[in-house]
Amino acid sequence: MDLRTRLQQEMPPLSRWMGISVTRADPELVVAELTVREELCTAGSIIHGGAIMAFADTVGAMGTMANLRDGQGTTTVESKTNFFAGTPVGTRLTAEATPLHRGRRTQVWETRITNEQGRLVAKVTQTQMVL
Repeated sequence: MDLRTRLQQEMPPLSRWMGISVTRADPELVVAELTVREELCTAGSIIHGGAIMAFADTVGAMGTMANLRDGQGTTTVESKTNFFAGTPVGTRLTAEATPLHRGRRTQVWETRITNEQGRLVAKVTQTQMVL
């Protein structure tokens, strides 16, 4: 089974409910997509910041998982998000996570979330602990 398929199948329940779809996965890059639904929104039918953070957290964690040895796991220990643009219902978002650091005990991933026009919606930097 390829890495993309494995990560998609092992996705936690919240990420599956959100509708996250992995389109590319390797140790240097994870790409996933999400269509903004009303259930993911705040007032004004704009995606909630927490939904953006959950999207990025999922994709960054997948990047770490792509670099783990058998028997290892991961958990987020720190996350920083900058928001740049609101995103309405129906918009397809793309998250691209790349590693900034891949150590034995921690990994740091940067996830850029863009809309269909390529506009930057959010940038998330997260630290994953290797378990």
